[in-house]
Amino acid sequence: MGYDNSHDICSNLKNEQDSEFTRMTDKVVSRRGFMAGMGALGLGAFIGLSPIAKSVQAAMSSSVTSKLIGFKPVPASTADSVVVPEGYKATNLISWGDPIFANAPEFDPSGKAPASSQAQQFGDNTDGMTLFPLSDDRAVMAVNNEYTNNDLLFDHKGESMTANDVKKAQNAHGVSVFEIKKTSKGWEVDRSGKLNRRITANTPMQLTGPAAGHDLLKTAADPSGVEVLGTFNNCANGETPWGTYLTCEENFHNYFGTPDESYDVPAEQKRYGIKPADKRYQWSKFDERFDLAKNPNEPNRHGWVVEIDPKNPESKPQKRTALGRFKHENAALMIESSGHVVVYLGDDERGEHLYKFVSKGKYDANNQANNRKLLDEGTLYVAKFTANEGELKGKGHWIELTFGKNGLTPENGFNSQAEVLIHTRLAATQVGGTTMDRPEWVAIHPSKKSAFCTLTNNKNRGNKDNQPIGGPNPRGSNKYGQIVRWMPANGNHTTAEFDWDLYVIAGNPSIHKEGLLAGSSNVTSENMFNSPDGLGFDNAGRMWIMTDGKYSNKDDFAGMGNNQMLCGDPETREIHRFLAGPIACEVTGLTFTPDQKTMFVGIQHPGEKGKPSHFPEGGESKPRSTIVMITREDGGVIGA
Repeated sequence: MGYDNSHDICSNLKNEQDSEFTRMTDKVVSRRGFMAGMGALGLGAFIGLSPIAKSVQAAMSSSVTSKLIGFKPVPASTADSVVVPEGYKATNLISWGDPIFANAPEFDPSGKAPASSQAQQFGDNTDGMTLFPLSDDRAVMAVNNEYTNNDLLFDHKGESMTANDVKKAQNAHGVSVFEIKKTSKGWEVDRSGKLNRRITANTPMQLTGPAAGHDLLKTAADPSGVEVLGTFNNCANGETPWGTYLTCEENFHNYFGTPDESYDVPAEQKRYGIKPADKRYQWSKFDERFDLAKNPNEPNRHGWVVEIDPKNPESKPQKRTALGRFKHENAALMIESSGHVVVYLGDDERGEHLYKFVSKGKYDANNQANNRKLLDEGTLYVAKFTANEGELKGKGHWIELTFGKNGLTPENGFNSQAEVLIHTRLAATQVGGTTMDRPEWVAIHPSKKSAFCTLTNNKNRGNKDNQPIGGPNPRGSNKYGQIVRWMPANGNHTTAEFDWDLYVIAGNPSIHKEGLLAGSSNVTSENMFNSPDGLGFDNAGRMWIMTDGKYSNKDDFAGMGNNQMLCGDPETREIHRFLAGPIACEVTGLTFTPDQKTMFVGIQHPGEKGKPSHFPEGGESKPRSTIVMITREDGGVIGA
């Protein structure tokens, strides 16, 4: 929609409220100036001064004025439980180690269970997930299992690793696919489900698209460069209208290393964090596939978006190289009115970039075989944000990442489109993409008029690596994070131009009374949070924000309690806390039943690093990552 005729409104607001802008030493505008500087964008259009005042006043109160939000907000919590609003309840669906097959063994808390057991059980550290309906009372879930907590997975806490231990850890990674059924007690896992499946770090997969078969993807075990084993460090996700699941490979660098002290990591690999040391998982000591000196190309075969058919357990997952190789957070997909597929992608590392893919072909609801090829051919772009100095809104455009264009030439180290995609980070730097404060989940509003991305934090902003302060990244040493929103020109997500603003700047107004460390005007002592991470919309347009930040509840984070989930209204900018998680957890992963009456939420790594959590079973039990189901006691729609 663009800004329509609202430039004059913005100008008037700025003239009337210039006194509210205060310049800080790190060249940012003030908290009070946030709403004036932004013009209080709704879904792509400015609103006048009176609605702004009303919106800010509403945001500064615990009352809810949004027509979308209909629950009583919960307070911050440090309890070892999931806290939900009055009239709601949280029930556990599945936890790490629970069996997903009829004959699989039950969870063994001793840490001595063999690798074969973990291959039949729900994986560790639940993250992104999607529910695929099968009928009114049946569905199949696809869930990422991001990584392992070795101090909980093994009785020796990872200090005496063996080849079998590595196999066990590899079986705890990947994706868990399982059927659920609705009973008189609610939704339950069906261990006899015909679609139940574990996809692990050793599951055969196929590389597809422009980079498949390139020399940089070939190994001695796979001279073709198209057959790869496994997916791991699967962070967030996406789904397609043709019924497939997109799982995203993030911090794959942690799994590689070598004992060969003479091995010199290439510069292209260093950009992805590859180092000779393998202290965290120790896979390279027992599985030579992860030994850099023996298999230097193996890291190139990871860091992709993987497409999985959850309704066909015999299908081979496809790594879609056209979507680029980096530390993928999630893949937010939509069909533009032209029929082209648009996928937004964040690269979760400090100073990395935000991307967009536009398919060459068009979606055809009557030709699913054609649709399965749409993610193999198209154009990848990186975002460039611009703004006037000190402003928290501006313009932007998408820069094409195509071989032969924008400096992606042999003179600059790129010899083919395959190399552009394998070294996507280098390509984004070459063309001048904006470095961002860890772009994590992207979510597209149901109206398709706008899209949002969580920028979770960035201690390096303004300090190193050519990461200047300004635009959508307005604070140095950013410890709280923010959410950026963009509106494509003419409402068309395939176009190159867009307008942007910041939906929220997280902060702590109880500790910081002035400046952007206090957060934007829609952050109060009653809803404050840090490190927005997960992000999604329900069908009505409620925005669900999940956090993965500091839970110390002291100093700069005093009063924030444990990590949480919040609900926002993109139109009024109100934000209210909906859920607080247990001790030392991350709240991540979100999906709904089609009627929007059951929300599934992931509770990842409760009790990490030895913190005193015993969630979900209580007592002295071992903490376990768990998917919880949120329902209303009156059976109504979640959040309404």
